[in-house]
Amino acid sequence: MRFDPWNPDFVANPYEVYADLREREPVSFFEPTGQWLIATHADVNALLRDRRLGRSYAHVATDAEFGREPNPAFQEPFWRVINAGMLDVEPPVHTRLRRLVSKAFTPRMVESLRPRVRAIVEELVDAFVAKGGGDLIAEVAEPLPVTVIAEMLGIPPEDRHLLRPWSADICGMYELNPSEQAQHTAVRAADEFSAYLRELAKRPYGDDLISALAQVEGLTEDELVGTCVLLLNAGHEATVNVTGNGWWSLFRNPDQLVRLRDDPGLLPTAVEELMRYDTPLQMFERWVLEDIEVGGVEIKRGTEVGLLFGSANHDPAVFENPRELDVGRQDNPHISFGAGIHFCLGAPLARIELIESFGTLLRKAPKLELRQEPTWNSGYIIRGLSALEVTT
Repeated sequence: MRFDPWNPDFVANPYEVYADLREREPVSFFEPTGQWLIATHADVNALLRDRRLGRSYAHVATDAEFGREPNPAFQEPFWRVINAGMLDVEPPVHTRLRRLVSKAFTPRMVESLRPRVRAIVEELVDAFVAKGGGDLIAEVAEPLPVTVIAEMLGIPPEDRHLLRPWSADICGMYELNPSEQAQHTAVRAADEFSAYLRELAKRPYGDDLISALAQVEGLTEDELVGTCVLLLNAGHEATVNVTGNGWWSLFRNPDQLVRLRDDPGLLPTAVEELMRYDTPLQMFERWVLEDIEVGGVEIKRGTEVGLLFGSANHDPAVFENPRELDVGRQDNPHISFGAGIHFCLGAPLARIELIESFGTLLRKAPKLELRQEPTWNSGYIIRGLSALEVTT
């Protein structure tokens, strides 16, 4: 099998192909998307920190100068929202936005959320166990981070059912060569979510993040909306998929599940290992802003690189026995949260959610078993299971 992000068999298990890429062609050109694929941990890690690359090139060049066609006019509502957040912009705009938002994610602020995270997950798991199981993703993995980020933002409970569908539709634009239907769906979702947030920001100020951002001097309404959309998407997509992929990994490695059940003190290392072992974000893209050389290959300005997180996290040059799941793995410099200036701002919160989620399920559902083999969503970049049916 070759690198083929639209092939369900490849999406289900890309790691054999990654091993071949690392050994034979660690820097390779993928014609269908016009990208250079970067497969080793050393190169991915270095390029994430290299300021000669960026999530955007708008601050240094026009589309024409990079030999690119402008985005279609119908996509304008989508990019107006996305480009106002910090993920797809570069300094100095990125620096200003991250500084403002990081005030809500200080270690003390995040740790103060732990009791609330624990209460939410215990309520979800109690209900799940009482009915004898079901779809672990829909009934536990999704509601937990969505509820947490919705409470942080100040989204009323009666509106929270809207968030996950909006997020999933918006994230469809980040897949490789999305279909025209997926593009229109993403635009509609971004437009609806943007309109909703603009109305929400007009309400009387309360003790929530939207209210706090609405009072920040120098933050435009577009930036407020773009930041909130980013916080929702980034605040739960990876956590949901680490939970689903992680439990599927444990079920396939029953010795490690037994080990974790016998020693819950391994939870912190287990969560890091599950993020490494079956990475939720398989690829992160960057534009090359200046000519660079990677692994002896010259990559020209104006080109895009695809940094293969899943491959980097299985690189035997960095991880001993990378194809083995080891919930007690100590030396684990995985890059599932990225690196450099775009390192995931919500990583500490994600870790709390995952530790509390896995810990509560291990404690309250000690006989959790797989009901049927799961299937994967079609997406490759944001990679996760469509459902995970279990019994308690």
